[in-house]
Amino acid sequence: MKKLHDYLMKLSLYRSSIKLAEKVVLPGFNGLPLFDVIVFFNKKIQTSDLTMRASALSFSFFLALFPGVIFLFTLIPYIEIQGIDFQYELFALLNLFLPESTFETTSETLNDIINQPRGGLMSFGFIMALFLSTNGINAMIDSFNKSYHTKETRNYLRQRLVALGLNMVLVLLLFACIILIVVGQVLLNEFGDYIFQYDIITYYVVIFSRWVIIIALLLFSISILFYYGPAVKKKWRFISVGATMSTILSIITSIAFAYYINNFGQYNKLYGSIGTLMVIMVWIYLNSLIILIGFDLNASIFQQEKE
Repeated sequence: MKKLHDYLMKLSLYRSSIKLAEKVVLPGFNGLPLFDVIVFFNKKIQTSDLTMRASALSFSFFLALFPGVIFLFTLIPYIEIQGIDFQYELFALLNLFLPESTFETTSETLNDIINQPRGGLMSFGFIMALFLSTNGINAMIDSFNKSYHTKETRNYLRQRLVALGLNMVLVLLLFACIILIVVGQVLLNEFGDYIFQYDIITYYVVIFSRWVIIIALLLFSISILFYYGPAVKKKWRFISVGATMSTILSIITSIAFAYYINNFGQYNKLYGSIGTLMVIMVWIYLNSLIILIGFDLNASIFQQEKE
């Protein structure tokens, strides 16, 4: 990295960019120049075992994924919204977001869970999803504390309760996001042609507003984790730079990853149904990495401010 920096310093454009970064102070940086934050953040990334922590975190969430999915989809037969086929619209949504091979493999299992309700699955899925997802949040809290170089001051029970509370809030936000997407799509299907025919601006405003709300919910979810997760007394702003960056990177990465799998990936051809698990694991790992990078940015700003 130092050799690359020394080489680039020979270029006038690079030197000018550094001088500009030394003067620029972005919102949320607490008065610190952009250059100082980048330098400190780079050092922190190199010394924080980021990929190892992301691997541990993604494994914890991967374990919680399937009990959570079983529980959520067991609930679907009991969700009734007048005039809306919730199951059909939800599957259409999954088909839109998931890579094609992943959707084809998982849809059969999900159909079986939905069309043949099992009360035992609901209770089992709830208990396992609650336990394993709380473990995932706990692993995230421990990783946040390591990034901030702080010791966990809360006892085991209190940390579990914090993880449980964060978990419940995230589940509620997830439900809100799913319902918003599904109901919004149904309304667009019902009235979209009429609105588009008579008022094209309103049509696109409705579409844009729906996605703005969804992105805001994602930002709010990440902000909750960053703000209430670590055991630190001094808090940064609730909507922080790190949370904003993680939200943007998560959206871009998910879209790019789905596009790559649909158009260039050969997982399904090489590995069959196991390829679906590989795709899911890689996606969870990338998002775990993004969350840790965002939190490390927050920690870098505050630690640089102290120095």
